[in-house]
This record gives sequence, C-alpha cells and structure tokens, in this order.
Amino acid sequence: MDNKDHDVAVVIAPLHLQSHLRQLLHFACRISSYGLPVYYLGSATANHQARLHSTTLNSSDIAKIHFHDLEIPTQDPPPNVPMHIWNASMQTREPIASFFRDISSKVRRVVVVHDLLMSYNVQDISSYPNGESYVFHCLPIFDMYCSHYAPAAGLPIPLEEELLKKLPSNDGCYNPEDVEHHAKYLNHCMGKNAGDIFNTSQVIDGTAFVDSMAHLATIQNKKLWALGPILLPQDHDKIQIKHLCLDWLNKQPPKSVLYVSFGTSTSFSAEQIKELAIGLEQSKQKFIWVFRNADEGDPVTNKCENNRSGPLELPEGFEERVKGVGLVVREWAPQQEILAHPSTGGFMSHCGWTSCLESIIEGVPIATWPIQFDQPKNGFLVAEVLKIGLHVREWEQRNELVTASTIQNIVSKLMASEEGDMIRKRAQELSKAVRRSTEEGGVSRMELESFVAHITR
Repeated sequence: MDNKDHDVAVVIAPLHLQSHLRQLLHFACRISSYGLPVYYLGSATANHQARLHSTTLNSSDIAKIHFHDLEIPTQDPPPNVPMHIWNASMQTREPIASFFRDISSKVRRVVVVHDLLMSYNVQDISSYPNGESYVFHCLPIFDMYCSHYAPAAGLPIPLEEELLKKLPSNDGCYNPEDVEHHAKYLNHCMGKNAGDIFNTSQVIDGTAFVDSMAHLATIQNKKLWALGPILLPQDHDKIQIKHLCLDWLNKQPPKSVLYVSFGTSTSFSAEQIKELAIGLEQSKQKFIWVFRNADEGDPVTNKCENNRSGPLELPEGFEERVKGVGLVVREWAPQQEILAHPSTGGFMSHCGWTSCLESIIEGVPIATWPIQFDQPKNGFLVAEVLKIGLHVREWEQRNELVTASTIQNIVSKLMASEEGDMIRKRAQELSKAVRRSTEEGGVSRMELESFVAHITR
C-alpha cells in the first residue's frame, strides 16, 4: 500500500441481512470510486451473498473492494433470519478487532462505517488513536426522527396537523424482547461514533427532517450526512443480467405490470396468501409475484430450515388460470432491474427501505403493505408525504386479514385509473429529482463529497 496516496483505509462492517449487505456494498463502491482502499468485513456466506445479489453494480467496481471473510466459530445460519443473524453477528467482535489491530498499524487513519446493530462488534476501533467510526443507517431520516429521536428529545415533528394525526404509531413495529436483547449489547457502546450516514436525501425526506436531525447531531458534537440514495439508477437498455422475469416483461405493454414482493424477512399466513392470490386474479391486471417463504428459507435455494411451516401453497389451479397475465417466481429475482423495466408500472411492497429507494429511483409507484420495523413509517412517507403510493391497509389494521376485494380494488386503482396515473406521474417526477441530486452539483453528490473530504482531512 502506498502510504502517500492511501493513508486512509475505509472498513465496512454490515449486518448480515441481505438488504443491508447490498446497501453497504453499494456504499463501498461509491467510496472506492474516490481512490480510497475499502475493506468489506463479513462471514464468507455474507460476502458471497453481497456479491451475488448486487447485480446492479459493475463487476469492475466490486473487484476493487477488498472482501475479508471473518472467521466465525459456528456454522453460518440461514442468512436472512433476523435474530439468527444477530446471534451470529455477536461472534464477530474478536475477528473484527483482530482486523483493526492489523490495519491500524499500516495507515494514518482507519475509518469504520458500520450498521447500527454492529456497534457492539466494532467498538474496539475507539481505542485506537487513528481510528474513527460512523453509523450507516439503512433507513430514512423520517423514520428515525419520528420513531426515536423526536419522542426521546420531546421535539415536534415537522408535519401538518392532519398528517400528524395519521402518522403510524410504533406499536407492533418491533418485538419488545428483541429490543431488550439488542439494548443489552448496544447501550454501553452507543455514542462512540463520530457521525451518522443516512441512505436518503433532502429530496426524499424533506429539508425540515434533514435539518432537524442535523441539529440534534450538532448538539451531540457529531456530524451527519444524508448522501443517498447510494443505489444507482438502471438503464434498461444496458442491463445484461438474464432472468425469466425480464424475458417475460419484454413481452408486456409499457407500465402494465405490477411487481409483487415482500422482501427477505417476512412471510404471510396461508389464509392471507389465498386472499392475495384471489385479489390479484380478480383485478385482471398483469403481475409478477415473487412467492417465497422468505423468513424461513435461504434466499437463494428457498429451502426451509426445520420445516416450521412447510412449503407455501397457492390456491389450486391459480397459476393455470393466470397464465399469460401473471408470472409466479419461487426464487430470488433481480428486483431493481424489474423495477427499471419499462413494462413495470407498480410495486406492491412491504416497504423495506431498500425496496422503497429502488422504486423511487426507477419512478415506480408503490402499493404499501408494511409488516414490521421501519416499514410503517416508510409506507406513510411514500403514500402520504411524497404521494407516490397507496396503502393496501392502514397500520392500525395490521392484525386484520386483508381481503381479496380490498387487494383487487387497490391494484385496479394503482394500475388502471386516473388516480393511479397521477400517482405514477408524481413517482416519475420524483425519480428525476432524485437522479439530479446524485449528479455533479446535486445535494446528495455534495453530501457524499463532503463525507469523503471529512474522512481524508
């Protein structure tokens, strides 16, 4: 390593959930483009998943990243089960500390960018005089401010009164036992980082929310950067990946297909699956449905561990009846490439932040169906604040079955009505604004350049 040119090393420590792995690998590639050496720390399985599913990145960019496989004593769990991921991540502190000992002796400064839930694992960097760390938040400022920071500090939420009344509560978002478990590890190592990075921007979250969060950071003597989205838009004509979904989309009319997917850590009951299938069928709209029991299976093979609920089943004869209209996919699908396809006109989503960002970037409106975590606030931001989506059901009704007729009505409204066309138009306008923000002179690009200037000071 040439110490004159590379006296700062950037170390990326992601949580081993698929969406987090992808976001932080994209971030790693963006930082690497400034000529900095970047090290990506994860288990062998996690690093493999990150490379495998980051299909929108150039292979030449990924090749510049130094992947470091952490030696973890026990066998990797299925890489998309949240609590198993957490338990496995607790075993990475010592291998990460060992990596810090080695790298810190070779460079002037070690900059660690890590998931919030990896704070425990990277805390040893604070003991090095040439080490500093930054939390990378794989969620919007809107959720963090409304759910955590404003209530804790007794601060107002900058929304109109009517929207404040409709803002989803935190009830049901998190399992209290999980929160208590996380807090036991995280409380004593919080506050050791030098700043926060958010994969969002003023264009998406709004200046009022970004400024409010930045003010709180200043009070804590920290810095904040809203430098997203770090996912880059896709040019459909240049997409090289081959997949049956893309082949099928090539045969469909523009903006005619609803993409249905609920991420890698949620699944529905058999009764809800039946209602969703009937609703999609009765809407008579074209659709691609990624149909996987995601929270119980491997994201590639879809094999269930321990066979807790067995294989998922669709209503008898469903696939035959929708042949030509709908496509059911039982494996991983290249989501952003699907959203970038000109035939895709809508997205029914759980509103995980990666999914929201991909949809926003590609200008696709969302039928919001949040399940847990930050998703209710994300769905509210999409549908009520940005007005680029429709709620499949309100968060207060989260424990109720969503009927086939409700699903049919929402799908028809989003895909085949004047209201849906207006929502789609707003989504496309936001896409253009977000893309401009990431180009030279744009607010997100300037935030990214500000972060790079700060860590190389």
